[in-house]
Amino acid sequence: MSNLIPPEKRWIITTVLLAGLVGGALLFTSFLRAADDAFFLCSTASAKSRAVAAAADYKATPIQLQAIVHYATSTVVPQQNMAEISISFKVLKELAPANFLVFGLGRDSLMWASLNPRGKTLFLEEDLEWFQKVTKDSPFLRAHHVRYRTQLQEADRLLRSYKTEPSCFPAKSYLRGNERCKLALTGLPDEFYDTEWDLIMVDAPKGYFAEAPGRMAAIYSAAVMARNRKKPGVTHVFLHDVNRRVEKTFANEFLCRKYRVHAAGRLWHFAIPPVAANATIDGGDYRFC
Repeated sequence: MSNLIPPEKRWIITTVLLAGLVGGALLFTSFLRAADDAFFLCSTASAKSRAVAAAADYKATPIQLQAIVHYATSTVVPQQNMAEISISFKVLKELAPANFLVFGLGRDSLMWASLNPRGKTLFLEEDLEWFQKVTKDSPFLRAHHVRYRTQLQEADRLLRSYKTEPSCFPAKSYLRGNERCKLALTGLPDEFYDTEWDLIMVDAPKGYFAEAPGRMAAIYSAAVMARNRKKPGVTHVFLHDVNRRVEKTFANEFLCRKYRVHAAGRLWHFAIPPVAANATIDGGDYRFC
């Protein structure tokens, strides 16, 4: 079907869809707020008037308005396609305002932030030049420039060596200050460690050339944070580019096939429960799955 649409017209269709997605999120949020008000009222007439008033009072956040204008007027579109975006959007609709951690800054950053109104959306980016460009163009974004300790060419060795390093084992897994486990993300901003993340999007760092950081540590650390969650409910982890060997291998090793709940295109969605407080874990077992 896409072959029937001239290339110069495709970006128009995509940007219209994205603007509609963000605008739809605004309407959805206002309707939710109106419905919540109506639910607790006894009188039908009163409920209706309160619902209308609540919807009228809803104020869009600045970043939502900026996102609508940006995607409606730009030829630059997100890296993910609509089927992939829709999986994360569905979860955000259910949980927002939520704590949403995104590995990577990109053409979709404004969209992700705008789909989580009044929640915390934090972006981590390793490319300093790209970080400066994106944050200059979109100063509303909450983002940090970070460094990674790994390289893609180490992926196979890291997958073997973590099995003999007790500080990497699930029974003892932690991130902040865990220098012995090279897969653990260390030296990141405090809010990365101090926040319990409801959603984690792994769409970075770079993982397509040997000296790139690769996503091994991001995938491992997402699994650790999900397992160590203290709040009720699961942690939703979205991994992009699963068509690549390293992403797929590390996902099966740490995020676990049994927790994969959706897939579309190059995106996998995992819903990972926390380890129960009274669970018995073999301290000498390296397996996450």
